[in-house]
Amino acid sequence: MQSASDRHEYPAHWEADVVLRDGGTARIRPITVDDAERLVSFYEQVSDESKYYRFFAPYPRLSAKDVHRFTHHDFVDRVGLAATVGGEFIATVRYDRIGADGMPASAPADEAEVAFLVQDAHQGRGVASALLEHIGAVARERGIRRFAAEVLPANTKMIKVFTDAGYTQKRSFEDGVVRLEFDLEPTERSLAVQYAREHRAEARSVQRLLTPGSVAVVGVGRAPGGVGRSVLGNIRDAGFTGRLHAVNKAFPEELKELDGVPAHRSVRDIEGPVDLAVVAVPADHVPEVVAECGEHGVQGLVVVSAGYAESGPEGRERQRQLVRHARAYGMRIIGPNAFGIINTSQDVRLNASLAPEMPRPGRIGLFAQSGAIGIALLSRLHRRGGGVTGVTGVSTFVSSGNRADVSGNDVLQYWYDDADTDVVLMYLESIGNPRKFTRLARRTAAAKPLVVVQGSGSAPQGHTVRATRLPHATVSALLRQAGVIRVDTITELVDTGLLLARQPLPTGPRVAILGNSESLGQLTYDACLSEGLRPLPPLDLTTGASAEDFRVALARALADEACDAVIVTAIPAIGEASPGDAELAEALRTAASSAPAKPVLVVHVELGGLAEALSAAASTAPQAGSNASGVVGGAHPFRALDRWATPAPEPSATPADSRLIPAYPAAERAVRALAEGVKYAQWRRDAAQPGKVPEYEDVDEKGAAELIGGLLARGQGLTLGTEATCELLRMYGVHVHRAVAAPTAEDAVAAARTLGYPVALKATAPHLRHRADLGGVRLDLADEEQLRRAYSELTGLFGKPEELRPVVQGMAPRGVDTVVRAVIDPAAGAVVSFGLAGAASQLLGDMAHRLVPVTDRDATSLVRSIRTAPLLFGWRGSTPVDTPALEELLLRVSRLVDDHPEVVAVTLEPVVVAPRGLSVLGASVRLAPPPARDDLGPRTLPVY
Repeated sequence: MQSASDRHEYPAHWEADVVLRDGGTARIRPITVDDAERLVSFYEQVSDESKYYRFFAPYPRLSAKDVHRFTHHDFVDRVGLAATVGGEFIATVRYDRIGADGMPASAPADEAEVAFLVQDAHQGRGVASALLEHIGAVARERGIRRFAAEVLPANTKMIKVFTDAGYTQKRSFEDGVVRLEFDLEPTERSLAVQYAREHRAEARSVQRLLTPGSVAVVGVGRAPGGVGRSVLGNIRDAGFTGRLHAVNKAFPEELKELDGVPAHRSVRDIEGPVDLAVVAVPADHVPEVVAECGEHGVQGLVVVSAGYAESGPEGRERQRQLVRHARAYGMRIIGPNAFGIINTSQDVRLNASLAPEMPRPGRIGLFAQSGAIGIALLSRLHRRGGGVTGVTGVSTFVSSGNRADVSGNDVLQYWYDDADTDVVLMYLESIGNPRKFTRLARRTAAAKPLVVVQGSGSAPQGHTVRATRLPHATVSALLRQAGVIRVDTITELVDTGLLLARQPLPTGPRVAILGNSESLGQLTYDACLSEGLRPLPPLDLTTGASAEDFRVALARALADEACDAVIVTAIPAIGEASPGDAELAEALRTAASSAPAKPVLVVHVELGGLAEALSAAASTAPQAGSNASGVVGGAHPFRALDRWATPAPEPSATPADSRLIPAYPAAERAVRALAEGVKYAQWRRDAAQPGKVPEYEDVDEKGAAELIGGLLARGQGLTLGTEATCELLRMYGVHVHRAVAAPTAEDAVAAARTLGYPVALKATAPHLRHRADLGGVRLDLADEEQLRRAYSELTGLFGKPEELRPVVQGMAPRGVDTVVRAVIDPAAGAVVSFGLAGAASQLLGDMAHRLVPVTDRDATSLVRSIRTAPLLFGWRGSTPVDTPALEELLLRVSRLVDDHPEVVAVTLEPVVVAPRGLSVLGASVRLAPPPARDDLGPRTLPVY
């Protein structure tokens, strides 16, 4: 137990699992009095040199007094954290609060001394960096704003830990010791360092799973069939380049080999390291297998066993125990209830999945959560008919099952760096951390296309996700803002992925259409219009067109500067002069090679042979130095996909710089894929020149913080009154049109005299607020007589004044009524929304959204993103309104919620935007204690 002087209970919320630099995991937790033996054992395994660096003198063992000091903490002024693997300490960190004289102190002293000790065997794994992030977060929580550390000059590793952290720091040298002092407030650089470390660690953890040197399949049945035996056969048949082992505790002792694979009764019996274990035993036996794997040093698990969260509350708890157990040994998990993983690299050739055949190698990374979706994706890419005709290949495939540990975020970290992956396709039935996914997606999309099908918003059974108050459509809009190519179906996912993998990005929306069918050309033209593209008049080559006619027409279209992409339509033709499939495909490839910077798509009708010919590659590997893919506007250089399991033609069979041309069985599918490519290319160009978050000199951030702190001191959460709302907004340059309460007709008349006629009379009761259509708002009241009549009518229609809460407000200049909102969502983060007030936003949902902080470019696009935006820009001869003033208002609201996370909701309604200026006629603000910000806190693995 803690001593009487230990004033706080054990802070369980400080416990966290983290991914280290090498991809392994460790658990960070507070040190308690129960850790005395662990601490002594840990210290005995530290080298004399490391002990000397820690204590500045030879210190072979800890005294009883030392052990007491290092295990008794009050969790306020004295805090110790340990990083553990397998329940044993591998590193420790502690801080002691000090005063200005350097002696132990209590609050309000805001400085502390910090010191680390890392076992030599675990140095270089990034343990100290992770501990610094966590002890820094703990210190900030306890009111400590600055750390001081004294380090010997020879201890360069620890000095580097501090200097590389990115905090604002001072450095001095005195009496042979380096003294470092640094503020703990996160800086732009410290966050960048944290994100970079997170990226390297999580990418490495997935790489260890996908590129193992040895694999053990645990749960291989002695008889053919069964999950374990199937996975073993799939790994063996794929030609896995590493060592493979079959494990089953029921194997007879004399059994040494099964299906040509070494057989063992336990993972412990395997000589040499095991990098990956595929677990295919009943759920009740999985804990025993995890323990065996952890003790043997296995790096990661793929758990295909079912019976976890998808089976109900008992299974959910079993799943939590599985994750805790595996992470305690430093292992990461794909699954449980996973379909498996695939890596087609010739250096690996791993098919640790239930897929009976290894996909052909290619440049597309695939992620799915459920096995059924994974099967559908793999089969759709494999088929020539039914889906997109032609063939393509996969670099890596991950099916995460219940996604208890490794998620789409982790795999995205890996694919960002993976040189074998050019396009990422993801089917996300749920998003566990939308805030982080959006951040990672924005970075990934700037380098390579990311195409996503997002589930309907309700997580499947077995998937634990954070609750979000945002509508599904809003989350989709935020994903698009981050550069995600958001599609609705698997068919669209593959259609778009094939185009982006095979063709360069279009530089604009202008589309040339040519082919041998006038009606198919017109259908394609109409589809382009409906998708927002700008098609040129279709060129009809007639049904008698030869392959040479197609080549000449395509080459001419590609050479036209008024064309950004070409869609070729082709139908079967009858006659001796009609081109064969191979001849036509060769003609199209030859013409396309003359303009490698423009995409070409083919819409075919019942031309299986043409689709196959168009997909024929010059070789089974991307051509070195080929410029066929082109780099447009800084786009990622896409390489042609390899053809699955097809022998390479002779080099002379196809030009070396030829590229694969995707063929689609329907015009709408080809056009939709092209439209997504056009929007993505535009996003890439915009992202290359990001906007800025402007500074406003009239913003009183400090005064607002003091006001918010004072208001929150009254309670945990509250909706501000009118005066407090206006005062807070005024500190950020947002001025609310004054409204005066009018509980009686006489009060209304007095208010109007103060404000000056004409005035408006409004009922502010919740059921009548902003409802002019119900008669709750009376405008342009020019004198006292009109005001008294309106007051009498309101009370006569809707009830007593105390029920209506009427107010009097001076009339604002006429304009367009809009609404501006900001909300901090627990899953997605802070979001600013904009739309027109009334039916447009309430009934039709015509709202646009941007993540905070909003940049000047974001604000400009936000105003123009709603469908009713023409009303702001002079629709049908009306006077355009002051959109720059509207954009400034959006930026100021964004700045408010970004500076003060305690502001969890802001609503400005209506905001009347006039030809010159705007008027905020109504406002509400809600405060609450700041929600947890995982993106600003220390790195930690989620617990689902």
